[in-house]
Amino acid sequence: MIRMKKPYISSAMIATFLAILFIVSSCSSTKKSPGAKASKKEPVLMTVGDDKVTKSEFIRVYKKNNVQGEVIDKKSIDEYLDLYINFKLKVNEAEELGLDTVKEFKQELAGYREQLAKPYLVDDESRKQLMREAYERMKQDVRASHILIKVKENAAPEDTLEAYKRVMALRQRILDGEDFAQVALEESEDASARERKIRGRVIPGNKGDLGYFTVFDMVYPFENGVYETPEGELSMPVRTRYGYHLIKVTDKKPALGEVKVAHILIRIPDGADHADSVDAKNKADSLYNAIIKGAEFAEVAKKHSDDPGTAKTGGVLPKFGSNRMIPKFVAEASKLDEIGEVSKPFTTRFGYHLVKLLEKDSIGTFEEEKKEIKKQLKKSDRSEISKESMVAKIKNEYGYELYREELDDFAKVLTDSIFQGKWNVSNSDSLTEPLFRIGDKKYNQQEFAQYLDNKQRRRRDTIDFRIYVKNQYEKFLEEKAIAYEDSMLEEKYPDFRFLMQEYRDGILLFELTDRKVWTKAVEDTLGLEDYYQQHKDEYMWGKRLEASIFSFENPQEHLEKAREMAEAGKSEDEILNHFNDTTQMVSVVHKKFPKGENDVIDQVSWEPGIVISENKDGEEVLVVVHQVVEPEPKKLKEARGLVTADYQDYLEKKWIKSLRDKYEVQVNNKVLESIKKQLTASE
Repeated sequence: MIRMKKPYISSAMIATFLAILFIVSSCSSTKKSPGAKASKKEPVLMTVGDDKVTKSEFIRVYKKNNVQGEVIDKKSIDEYLDLYINFKLKVNEAEELGLDTVKEFKQELAGYREQLAKPYLVDDESRKQLMREAYERMKQDVRASHILIKVKENAAPEDTLEAYKRVMALRQRILDGEDFAQVALEESEDASARERKIRGRVIPGNKGDLGYFTVFDMVYPFENGVYETPEGELSMPVRTRYGYHLIKVTDKKPALGEVKVAHILIRIPDGADHADSVDAKNKADSLYNAIIKGAEFAEVAKKHSDDPGTAKTGGVLPKFGSNRMIPKFVAEASKLDEIGEVSKPFTTRFGYHLVKLLEKDSIGTFEEEKKEIKKQLKKSDRSEISKESMVAKIKNEYGYELYREELDDFAKVLTDSIFQGKWNVSNSDSLTEPLFRIGDKKYNQQEFAQYLDNKQRRRRDTIDFRIYVKNQYEKFLEEKAIAYEDSMLEEKYPDFRFLMQEYRDGILLFELTDRKVWTKAVEDTLGLEDYYQQHKDEYMWGKRLEASIFSFENPQEHLEKAREMAEAGKSEDEILNHFNDTTQMVSVVHKKFPKGENDVIDQVSWEPGIVISENKDGEEVLVVVHQVVEPEPKKLKEARGLVTADYQDYLEKKWIKSLRDKYEVQVNNKVLESIKKQLTASE
């Protein structure tokens, strides 16, 4: 990747690069309406080398770079024109040097293009509709039961039809009056409908009851079936990748969101009789009354709750949503609105519960939830909906034609080896006809054959070749349709074309300037030294004070002795060695201090002598003032940053002059005046 290496960026260099930096930072990736390319008869403002700059191009770039609120006048336009000429001169030079043909440049530009193209290659309208739909569903919790008749996702048509007939027969039984739960218990192929044993533990069957859930909790087709079926009614068969479902919606209520509660459980023992149930109810009622009268819920839970996992913490449960608890518990928790509110006793299969609301995170506004919805959307099977919509738009916009017989040919050349990842693509050598068309581009059978070859994988099962070809073709078509749209972006969207041109020129300019100015200024030590010698009087120190500042771990114990030694003419090393025998008790800073650099130096008199002062922390220090140093040039190592920046400016100006000598620049003053008139009139 082409990158800046070790630049010192000067003010003049920053000004030069405004043409790129402002362009790149101000460009939005939002998709704009398609438009035609600029007319060939459009007025040309200037010619820089072989590069023609039109009136509209200059106005567009100038407006992007002009800071909002700045006054547009003829002078600012002239200044920007000069910068833009320099920009174009450098791009011309980069092209002549072949920097646009370098592999690294092409890779970097392709990487930028891939990122910039992404917003153009999704169906924004479909995505926004899916986000809005998800938000509306998020505001509601639903409870539903289902009956599943399994059928493989890639089943042959006859197997799919058989499963459909079975599920329709079950639907009719329920419509004729049979109990949904009983039919689910007898017929559903979802194992959770019936009692089962897992690791020695008996799990009761749910008879198809899935409890409460909300958006993104189920696969999208099933979710659609639930939310589109009115409460209390039975759906038509719903197909998912698992098979066919009959759905009965038993409840719809405002969303619980996420809550944190504490609970008290009074367990009804297994095999309990009526008396045991009455005793449990009476105990729950008694505890509820005590809490209502002022007893602390947490203390009651610690003493009386039969849930050993939470009793010791006052009954506190982890935060949960509607799909994390049994339905009755969710329904009762949903009734609590106020923090601290306690439910009346209610029963589940575990016994009697009391619930206290501790925290409640309700569903926010669409803007508040949008980020999370977008995140969930990407992980959901909904993401395919947006792709399918985009492909449909591409087919409709450019025209699409499938040659059906040519597609059917593939079922004849495939063998079961493709399901082991061993199919030989040479089996399709005879297939050379066009397979489909998008716009003016045709894709032939061999391209699809190569796709099948690349995508074949070992599978656990085999499927009908017709189904396999159909599924793979849809993926192949999606890939090629998106690629076709990608290839049309520059022609279809002027803003994208301009943006890509700006990125291209910007990368070239960055690399060439690095070579000619930034890195050269750093690495050309002889040139830098020569420049410094010619301009060293421009890098002057002001008046400075040469002094030593002694700091002490214990000023009260050591400061006076240090002053005596300094007044006696002892050197810094002698003073340090006296105090720092085993530990460092005294430290010193000796340098030439300019005004404003050090608070201690700014406080003392600027004349030779020995004084006691205070540092910024209020601690006493000893200052030995050696001499006042008159203004003098800075050494190169002391001013390297400033000198390097100015040397860059010098190299920049010298380079620009050479480019102006090398490339012819012609400006159409008549067009320029019309631009000035147009821009200043719009103020």
